[in-house]
Amino acid sequence: MRDRLVWLGVLLYAALFTALGAIKYAGHHNLVDFGIFAQTAASAFGCFCNTIEGSHWAYHFSPILFLAGVAVRIAPSPLTLIALQSIACALVAPPIAALVAARSTRHVARLAALVVFLYPPLAGLAFGDFHENVFAAAAIAWMLWAFDSGRWRLTLLFALVAMSVKEDQALFLVVAGALGAWRFRGTTMGRTALFVAGAGAVVLAWFYADIQPAAAAAAHWAPQRFYAWTPADVRALFFGGILERLGFLALAFVPLLLLPFRSRALWLAAAPLAEVLFSRLPTTYTMGTHYAGAWLGYVLVPFAFAVRALPPARASRLLFVAAALCALELLVADPLHPGVNLRPPTARDAALERFAATLPRDMNVATQEEAYTHLALTDRNATLLPELPATPLHACYALVDDDFPASPRLVEYGAALKRLVARGVYTLVRRDGAIRLYGRTSRFGAPPRCGPASRLRS
Repeated sequence: MRDRLVWLGVLLYAALFTALGAIKYAGHHNLVDFGIFAQTAASAFGCFCNTIEGSHWAYHFSPILFLAGVAVRIAPSPLTLIALQSIACALVAPPIAALVAARSTRHVARLAALVVFLYPPLAGLAFGDFHENVFAAAAIAWMLWAFDSGRWRLTLLFALVAMSVKEDQALFLVVAGALGAWRFRGTTMGRTALFVAGAGAVVLAWFYADIQPAAAAAAHWAPQRFYAWTPADVRALFFGGILERLGFLALAFVPLLLLPFRSRALWLAAAPLAEVLFSRLPTTYTMGTHYAGAWLGYVLVPFAFAVRALPPARASRLLFVAAALCALELLVADPLHPGVNLRPPTARDAALERFAATLPRDMNVATQEEAYTHLALTDRNATLLPELPATPLHACYALVDDDFPASPRLVEYGAALKRLVARGVYTLVRRDGAIRLYGRTSRFGAPPRCGPASRLRS
């Protein structure tokens, strides 16, 4: 834990992904989740809500977002969230290195940290949209390091941090705690594991029986869209779906030389991997998404256990190969998708940014992804255009930028908005090149809720 070289790697990793994330943000390449979590963080000490979900408690148990709320209160910038995410992912490496160093040499521990820094799924998590899951991998790695070193108080602390990320982590810790309680029964750490399992069960019961029903406008189970299998979904498994899942496992384990399978601790990853593999939608087992946060810590810790069980000379050779495989995967199957996400900002990006900066704070506006993600942190009323053309639009204003013709919400709702303009429901308030701002007309209920549109004219 006191290896300065490992901590220097943490600083460099966090700085690199903060810079890459800033480039991605400036190029308007963030997706809807960034806006959702920016609004939730900004309102953490208020409604804890966003305009897409309503109350975030209706979907997930994520008190960890209060940390993001504190951060954006201190430094109210989207880059704050990007930096926080980068730091969280960088902090996965020290406990993995410490686990290796406990039974092996410092050289081997440093090589293990290098593999973690190069591990593509972690890079994809660090570079994706800000999400609560970005905190999970580090929390689990630190918790298992504390457990392995007999620090029961720190084990409980990091377990509570992990449970505060999302309710699925509480479920995983029920399983992991039960396994640990049996394996170390009769010891202080066995009792600690049992307490973790019990705490996870309490969190699950509290969330599903009390918090979510109180916050949700209607009864629902958020993960249903992932696990409501249909006959068509089952048919799609053979054989394309199975091959996709095997490809995911190859991308996750081959860069680690399958070493996690040499440790019985990989059983801890059974539940997290089941969560992503049993989904009927490929989003969960696609590299570069936030779902990697669910299983990363549970896979990298068995990797560390396997490495430290090897003779140092052999471990060093294998880790050099693993680092090379990680680098190769970043070259041929990069979860950062640099061709899409890392292009330099263009004139259209600057134009939309300037236009958005002139809009009043807390403006009730529906727009496309590129603008929503940039308005969300400071505009609690910014929302997306509807997904379906038949869905009514009730926002006071509608903002579109035709310089982003592939924007999903513009593609899905652009024609419907044009029909609303033709009917006189919305009228053009302001235009700057391809950017158009429409306001709801008075005969369709604009004032007093929406206020006068004259203040928005250029």
